[in-house]
Amino acid sequence: MKAVIVGATGLVGRELVRLLLNNKNYSKVTVIARKRLSVVHPRLEQQLISFDELHECPKEWFEDADVFCALGTTIKKAKTKEMFRRVDHDYVIEVGKLVVRHQARKLIVVTAMGANEQSMFFYNKVKGQTERDLQELKLPQLIIVRPSLIIGDRHEFRFGEAMAVKLSGWLSFAFKGRMSKYKPNEAKVIAQALSKLALLCTEQVRVVTSDEISYWSRQKVY
Repeated sequence: MKAVIVGATGLVGRELVRLLLNNKNYSKVTVIARKRLSVVHPRLEQQLISFDELHECPKEWFEDADVFCALGTTIKKAKTKEMFRRVDHDYVIEVGKLVVRHQARKLIVVTAMGANEQSMFFYNKVKGQTERDLQELKLPQLIIVRPSLIIGDRHEFRFGEAMAVKLSGWLSFAFKGRMSKYKPNEAKVIAQALSKLALLCTEQVRVVTSDEISYWSRQKVY
């Protein structure tokens, strides 16, 4: 099988590249990115492209592939709401259209725990609109993964995230029962769940909540 990763330079994407290259189920892993990864592997193929030109991706990159989309930014990095929406909605929807047009096998996409197109919060509203518009594409298979706060070894320091990590450690006893969905998700665990879902999930549309991510990450693939 083939795998395609869009958004491979982010926290989850980097972990996913490493996992899929070590997964013998995939004969080739194609990364579509704006800049080259510092990774060399005989089964890795890197395709550099501006995301504004995603629609130009050829069929051979996607045909019969499991497509993983971990694109995402923040309002702070995007600078404007318009640019945030372009990354977290428009680019993701274009990936979905490529899956349909070029006959990929499925799309596994990372959104966010609070995704809701009716939300009063801009971030959650955009994520919800992205999920809605992906479902309207009638993909062959769509798996949506909604993590809580994503933690891991970032290239940049985020004060709010650092504080949240500390608080979650101190308050680990509080993430029980209905509160378990608010527990931060480690990037490597999310990546493990994505790779297992691609191989094990058979539902045409599946939404995986933050508290289910750890469960999927532990599943065995034979």
